Amino acid sequence: MESSEKSVLRPWPLSRLRRKIQGAAPTKTLCNSLRRIRLFFALQDKPSSKFDKFLIDTAAIRNQLNPLYLQQKSFSNRHKSPWSNTGLLHRLFFALPECIHPQGRTKSAHRRPHSGAGPVRRSPSLLAIVALLLACLLPFGCGSKPLSKTELRAVTSEVVAATEKVTQKKSEITIRPEHQSYGSAAVGQPPADDIYVTLTDKSQTSALTQALDRIARRHKLAIIETSSGGVLRFDYAYNRQRTHTIHVVTPVAARMRPVAKPGPAKARLAIILDDVGYDRAAADRLLALPFPLTVSVLPHLPLSTEVAEEAHRRGDQVLLHLPMESETNGAKPEEIELRVGMTQEQVGDTLAGMLDSVPHAVGVNNHQGSRATADPALMQELMPALRQRGLFFIDSRTTAATIAFDTAERDGVRAASRKVFLDDTPTREAVLKQLDLAASDAVRDGFSIAIGHPHPATVAALTEGVPALEGRGIRLVFASEVVQ
Repeated sequence: MESSEKSVLRPWPLSRLRRKIQGAAPTKTLCNSLRRIRLFFALQDKPSSKFDKFLIDTAAIRNQLNPLYLQQKSFSNRHKSPWSNTGLLHRLFFALPECIHPQGRTKSAHRRPHSGAGPVRRSPSLLAIVALLLACLLPFGCGSKPLSKTELRAVTSEVVAATEKVTQKKSEITIRPEHQSYGSAAVGQPPADDIYVTLTDKSQTSALTQALDRIARRHKLAIIETSSGGVLRFDYAYNRQRTHTIHVVTPVAARMRPVAKPGPAKARLAIILDDVGYDRAAADRLLALPFPLTVSVLPHLPLSTEVAEEAHRRGDQVLLHLPMESETNGAKPEEIELRVGMTQEQVGDTLAGMLDSVPHAVGVNNHQGSRATADPALMQELMPALRQRGLFFIDSRTTAATIAFDTAERDGVRAASRKVFLDDTPTREAVLKQLDLAASDAVRDGFSIAIGHPHPATVAALTEGVPALEGRGIRLVFASEVVQ
């Protein structure tokens, strides 16, 4: 092993590295290559590996690569990558020196990001290390066959059995095969299984982690552990292809301390966070909040089902963020949305497909829709479809000409309207000001609905402002508790 590593670690001039960056593979291959690099470091027995005079903090590299890989995976499957290939590789290239340190100057801890020992000069040996990592970005094959569908399902059964044993069959377990449209499986590779586990007893986490590690070793699977908020994820992979992701979710009720209320709260405030499903990092910010909210998930995205399932298990309420046609004012239409002129059958089929990708949705609110919600014929086709499915409707009021709420009320669909947008100006101070406005509306009218997005500033403002609202006697509720 050492001899093969030394033969690869030949110093490359910076100009050659730049040429490699400029000649990066297509987005889908790049996404798979990021997984390869993550698996390479996940297989290291020790937290760091020594190359010449440098110490590579593999745990820190995993922490650098995980968000890049997850975000790239989310966008590449929709062909709307947030970075060009060149831009992503530049981010990766300049992040790696923070994880590579001269021997004796690093304080590495397994599964912990490096605390930092200062910048490191780029020497020929350092460039050689980076060259090794960039080499992983080039497509290469392997003679091993992928897991068969039978073998993959056998691993799934073992995971379920191990989870039931650890939790004494007191956990809720759901298996959802990866949707073929969103997956990145290689040709001949069966779709990966997503396994969702609700863990109400945090003391069982260690035992469950050990059980999952044993299953991975028994089947010669690479395993990568990531954590965000109350969600712990374990990626299994075989021959550099993901086979399973186990999502272990701790509900908010099991993590938060009871908040003492001064008296009975009469004012109710429902906060809806929209546009969830695009970005893993944004979803993780939401899932880390210490209180449950109403989460509105966009359909037909690679993360739609995953985030909806995790949010539901965390204790949030899930809505379908229903894409609707906008006026032609520059807003980019969604590939699948409700459009003016659709028949009742088309509306019903489109809605059914969207709901299939957003499990646990109990209601809908419109995404965009300034033209659709103002069209009487389309709203008349939509409301019966919602009523038949027992779904309520929240009018986001993206136009003053909307008739959606009135149509829902007339057709017997429980409904309500948004009163405040929290983050038209996405700064912490502005969001806090809007949150106070929503609270005043709730006190005056008995309830209020505020809509925002999982921006960092919005999440920070909610973390600070919501406990203060509860102290004033304003009760945070789900959207279902304010519809009529």
